[in-house]
Amino acid sequence: MGEKDLATGITRSVLIEAVSGLKGDFPLPGDKSISHRSALFAAIGDGESRIANYSTARDCQSTLDCLEALGVEVKRGPDLVRVKGVGLRGLQRSEAMLDAGNSGSTIRMLSGILAGQPFVTRITGDESIQRRPMKRVIDPLRLMGAQIEARDGNFAPLEITGGGLRAIDYTPPVASAQVKSCVLLAGLFAEGTTVVREKTPTRNHTEAMLRECGADFECQSTDDGEVLAVTGGRSLRALGDYQVAGDLSSAAFFLGAALITEGSSIRLRHIGINPSRLALVEVLRQMGGDVGIADPRIAHGEPVADLTAGWSRLEGDHELSGATIANLIDEIPILAVIATQLHGTLSIREARELRVKESDRIRAIVDNLRRMGISIEEFEDGFRMSGPQQLRGGKIDSHGDHRIAMSFAVAGLIAEGETRIDGAEAASVSLPEFYGLLGSMGAGVREIG
Repeated sequence: MGEKDLATGITRSVLIEAVSGLKGDFPLPGDKSISHRSALFAAIGDGESRIANYSTARDCQSTLDCLEALGVEVKRGPDLVRVKGVGLRGLQRSEAMLDAGNSGSTIRMLSGILAGQPFVTRITGDESIQRRPMKRVIDPLRLMGAQIEARDGNFAPLEITGGGLRAIDYTPPVASAQVKSCVLLAGLFAEGTTVVREKTPTRNHTEAMLRECGADFECQSTDDGEVLAVTGGRSLRALGDYQVAGDLSSAAFFLGAALITEGSSIRLRHIGINPSRLALVEVLRQMGGDVGIADPRIAHGEPVADLTAGWSRLEGDHELSGATIANLIDEIPILAVIATQLHGTLSIREARELRVKESDRIRAIVDNLRRMGISIEEFEDGFRMSGPQQLRGGKIDSHGDHRIAMSFAVAGLIAEGETRIDGAEAASVSLPEFYGLLGSMGAGVREIG
């Protein structure tokens, strides 16, 4: 059965038909990672921030919902989100439990801010969030002096008693931008200078935002990775007029669709091309993918550009692990679909983190590809397959995971027969416009109840 639409209770599925010659030239809604952070920093800054192209994703709306519950004035419009910052010490205790929905970014990063507040906060999320590990942020926040209670010591709901934080010198045990960001945000409220040492650098949107808001922050590259330092107690300035770059993770699905669908050519406007996010583009180019970066520029400390892509013959044997995996972890589902057309072998290793995302993504990728006739070998930390292989239309289970739903919708574009995506509405977690945009490019997309 498909997942139920949260608003209507109606089971929704989407049928995808094979096509050729996709064409498109359009911008994309704002980057989720940057949108989350822009809202959080705007809330604890001094003055009003006016955020254009804020992500329409349900995850990012969850961040705004939580901030409103903490006393932050948020005005949401079709083109602009206005956030009236309350400063570092202006948040108010919420009597109700905060709800992060399906957003790991919300619960993990906001926990860093809540750890600095002189009151008790309870925060949870949906069933998926309640299965995702939180000890990775609980441990450093406890070291800083926060009191945190969690189910089985590791899972939401969390009860955070904050205030009186002290700086720490911390090396995260896993490569995670969310963990790093949580500790740095808590460091804004701590006495002294908080240091985070990253052995494997991850996406650096939080660092860019710290600079944009005038935090007392330094970053140093060493032979052992990145050393990040933030000194607490310094007021942050508002973002003012801020435009969020288009989401590269969302762009990945359209790039993938163009690369594997004959006769296709697309251009995506004003997309964030932060170097910490470009691993997928680099891998696709190594495979021979026609992916271009046009008109590169800097906006609010973030590099942006237009991305182009067209049908390509993909070749070579590629084994991805380590730092590369850390920087394309969210794009692995669509990369797996693209690799079905690779004249060679793709091996993904050291990606165990996929097991604890919105779904067990390794299992979801493997099971759904097998349903479409693909031969693929599964590992505890990844998978391997050789191609090219012919996809067959089938019935796909999204497992309530937005990236699985969108990736296999792309797979349906080159499959024999119709592909049915059950739980298709999961796409709204990150890109509610996905199926409409895919259809605007000439894809055969039909929603059914």
